[in-house]
Amino acid sequence: MKFSLFVHMERISPEQSHRELYRQMVELCEMADTGGFHAIWTGEHHGMDFTIAPNPLINIADLARRTKNVRLGTGTVVAPFWHPIKLAGEAAMTDIICDGRLDLGIARGAYSFEYQRMGKDLTPMSAGEQMREMVPMLRKLWEGDYTHDGKYWQFPRTTASPKPLQKGGVPIWVAARDPMSHDFAVANHCGVQVTPLHLGDAEVEVLMGRFKAACKAHPEVTRPKIMLLMHGYCGADDADVRQGAEDLRRFYCYFAAWFKNEKPVSQALIEALSPDEMDAMEQYATDKMLANTVTGTPDQVIARLKTYEAMGYDEFSLWIDSMMPAERKKASLQRFIDHVLPAFR
Repeated sequence: MKFSLFVHMERISPEQSHRELYRQMVELCEMADTGGFHAIWTGEHHGMDFTIAPNPLINIADLARRTKNVRLGTGTVVAPFWHPIKLAGEAAMTDIICDGRLDLGIARGAYSFEYQRMGKDLTPMSAGEQMREMVPMLRKLWEGDYTHDGKYWQFPRTTASPKPLQKGGVPIWVAARDPMSHDFAVANHCGVQVTPLHLGDAEVEVLMGRFKAACKAHPEVTRPKIMLLMHGYCGADDADVRQGAEDLRRFYCYFAAWFKNEKPVSQALIEALSPDEMDAMEQYATDKMLANTVTGTPDQVIARLKTYEAMGYDEFSLWIDSMMPAERKKASLQRFIDHVLPAFR
């Protein structure tokens, strides 16, 4: 099993500088690159300081000059926010800039907050339809001289300019949860990105089951890769581990608040949650974060990851966004590099 880092800029107060937050994110990426990670992933979000990533291809182009070893991936671009010709060309240009290290993860998106601002009458259903229309188009645009007349996009004969450096085009990954998404990804020769969020190992098994069912339904397709994305914290001792779980509890409470899209947002920051509001979200209690995320001492983390490797996951991506101070993120990542990665070499 290979390992990757999933990371964004996170801003939780007006006092934090965007420039400093970007510097901190780059430092984590540089640690992953020199520490033996296989890849770095970063996503796309708009108008929310909770995860700052207006265009992951810009970040990747910069990281291409700051790293040497890792692949660099979008985790993910949101299909309905892009025109396919624009995405095909910008992804190809980024692939050239990063010497053929690009992976292109694509999703339908998740936040209604963004749907309300980025597209007229956009819904999860229509966003999913746009993603499924877009994926095969990208490869055809990279091949060249492609005409499209679909439900969401129509254009005359077009060739992506430039074309990707990687032969056959940039590898495409699809963020999948429901069985239909798994089936679409496998049928279209795409890697699969899954996350159980806060639901723990039972959901990890369900997601692998859906992937295996999709592979079984398409014996004509060479099995693609599947990546498991989960939060985790590699702690120094039991007290540090529990603090990591408490930090993740806070993260998920704010994640839920953004997802529900009910609280006021000003200057890209959501209204602060009260202790009572967070206590009411029992599904994110500290003990549940300990049980349902990869949070523990190095030996505990290794043991848990070995079970995912045995299930058949090809890649584990450490979701380091956590609303923790930068120094705690760095310390956890360094312990992961020093103690966890060697157990899988």
